[in-house]
Amino acid sequence: MARDHGFHPVRITRIVDETPDVRTFALDAGFPYRAGQFMTFRVCGALRSYSMSSSPDTDGELCVTVKRVPGGLVSAWMHEELRPGDTLEATRPSGTFCLREDAGERPLVAFAGGSGITPVFSLVKSALATTGRPVRLLSAHQSAPAAIFRAKLDALAHRYPGRLDVRHHLDDRDGLVTALEICELASPQAEFYLCGPQPFMDLVESTLRAQGVAAERIFAERFAPVNGTAPEAPRADGTVTVWLRGTRRSVPRRFGETLLQSARRAGFTPPFSCESGDCATCMARLTAGEAEMRVNNALDADEVAEGYVLTCQAEPTTPDVTVEYED
Repeated sequence: MARDHGFHPVRITRIVDETPDVRTFALDAGFPYRAGQFMTFRVCGALRSYSMSSSPDTDGELCVTVKRVPGGLVSAWMHEELRPGDTLEATRPSGTFCLREDAGERPLVAFAGGSGITPVFSLVKSALATTGRPVRLLSAHQSAPAAIFRAKLDALAHRYPGRLDVRHHLDDRDGLVTALEICELASPQAEFYLCGPQPFMDLVESTLRAQGVAAERIFAERFAPVNGTAPEAPRADGTVTVWLRGTRRSVPRRFGETLLQSARRAGFTPPFSCESGDCATCMARLTAGEAEMRVNNALDADEVAEGYVLTCQAEPTTPDVTVEYED
């Protein structure tokens, strides 16, 4: 049997305004989770993944923090319509942007841009509460009013003097983050956690690699859903057949195309969220043929043995494949 990747009702117990366009939603969910993980919500017919800002090691309630995106269907609805007592549909927590069990007392250095502070805040709280690791954090925002968790981070730094070093970067005061700022926090013994806009993360990662930091010590959280169909790719022999909500459609197989992209090309609107192999929202079962996943951070060995794949990561390895989404 596959693990529970379905949607469950969760009730909002309270709502906290963090900044003018950021709100934290406390949930009566009862799910176990690890610091740095996320949940996928089904709202207004769309799926969105939001990271926990709470820590299971320090907080008595599970919280997700949501930034209102201009023109965003889901985030705008959550900000405008939700009240304490309302119920949402969400998956159980998942994701691998977590503290490593073999980290020992190595320093933890984190770089967060904008709402990327959400899972990083969770990680920082757990690291401080459960280990003796020194923690250094660069939290970058456009301005002081937009700085998420600024007062809470300062309170943590006061509580853990000598262990937590928080540097608040404000674009309107300091300009854009530079490689020099990143190098000032780098340490040859540290583990690095990155979350934020893609240009910000690209700069941090390239700077760290230039400083000799090994790739296996850099952990990045990326959520960049791809909309529409895949770019035109060379046609391959064979056919991809997709079953979704009782409907069957087939398309010619293309080299380098995932099963999710093939399903879109067939005219379906299949479920998906992170498109990075972390959340299992897009999981389906192969009933014919074979496929290989580029990344799998969500399915366990038993599920893979049963034929389940993450369609956002699975490429056919046989000419003909059939994949079936469960209702």
